[in-house]
Amino acid sequence: MTHTSDPAEEEPQVRQQATAADQARIFQAGRDQNIAERDLHIHTGRQRKVFVKYLVQLPRSIKVVLLLLLCVALIAGGGWIASRWILPEVAPTYRTQFLVDTARGTGPRGLADVAASMRTTVGNSGDSDALSLRAFGGACGESDNTRRLTDFATGERPELVRAAEGLRAAGEPTLVRGIVEAVQDFSRPFDLAATQMNRVIVITRHGTDACDDDIAFVENEIRERIRAAGLRLEFRLIGYQVPKAQRERLRRIAAGARAPDPVLADTPQELQTAVDWYANDEPVMRGARKVIDALNPAAEQVDAAVRAIDGGRFEAAEKHLGTARGADARVSSVLEDLAGRTKKATESDIHARAARLRDRQRRVIAAAGELLDAERSGAAGSSYHRAAYRRAADAYNTEVEALNMTLAKLRDAAPVAS
Repeated sequence: MTHTSDPAEEEPQVRQQATAADQARIFQAGRDQNIAERDLHIHTGRQRKVFVKYLVQLPRSIKVVLLLLLCVALIAGGGWIASRWILPEVAPTYRTQFLVDTARGTGPRGLADVAASMRTTVGNSGDSDALSLRAFGGACGESDNTRRLTDFATGERPELVRAAEGLRAAGEPTLVRGIVEAVQDFSRPFDLAATQMNRVIVITRHGTDACDDDIAFVENEIRERIRAAGLRLEFRLIGYQVPKAQRERLRRIAAGARAPDPVLADTPQELQTAVDWYANDEPVMRGARKVIDALNPAAEQVDAAVRAIDGGRFEAAEKHLGTARGADARVSSVLEDLAGRTKKATESDIHARAARLRDRQRRVIAAAGELLDAERSGAAGSSYHRAAYRRAADAYNTEVEALNMTLAKLRDAAPVAS
């Protein structure tokens, strides 16, 4: 017998089933949007109102603290990004200040020679070097007895050349005050620090200071100022036609600045050679040495890898080659700086040879890796890979010798301290 249910009795059961179906339903995009919005409002509206209520009721002091913490986090994050990625890209490689003597006794001809040497030096300078000019000479105790004539600048530097050409002789030699203020110039806020070195190149016609007769005090004062600045700061002193009676005191001042003995130039050509060598050739020498110093340990790792291959220690060989490959990144930034120092034929040649040396080492490492793979797999052609490695190593060694000879010639051309 068929049982017929009363519709009134079935209604709660049907409603319950419909409700369960609605809860399991996945709304389709577009068609069910209004339903979704309606249900979202129904099910979450209360919780949203409660959340807003508690947010509004936060004490003002807590809101201020949270806002300050957010600002500090944003500033710190932005500062880290700037210091880690942005500033190193725009910072100068070297910051060099020329400190020039304009005291009486220098004479118009002497200052013209200084200006000519500056014109040549600035024209040969590296693309990423920041150069500035400061003069000294005046009355003791006066604020203008040393003057910063140009700020540090990269790229074209016509302002510096014009300032050098406009130098006029006046006052007494105030060398110590000039050196002290030059140190301060490297500590000014918001200046970009050099990625490699800060330098002061002093060009003076005097070996004495009119305001400080106690040379021991002068030495200590210079040292203390440099130490207080907390900088990696190099001094190079060039005495141009300095009287013989003052040369020993100039050496003492150089010692106070922890500089090499001063170069004493007597002719305009000697002056130009000395200024240009310190400003441009010496950084090229240093850059080339950095390339060699980075590649030499890598070459030793390759040699160790080949010895490990010969002994069947393949894992050790792989480790040595991995270490050797890490030198490439350290060399790239130095080569980039050398590429901006190719105004003269010698500097261009050194850059080209250093770049070739890096490329030769890449080939040596690759050849050693191929030899390792052949020996590890027991391939019959390992002798071919060994010969290829030997050719790559010979080409690398030849390039090392050529670069060393070129650097030796540049070093022999350096001005000799007297």
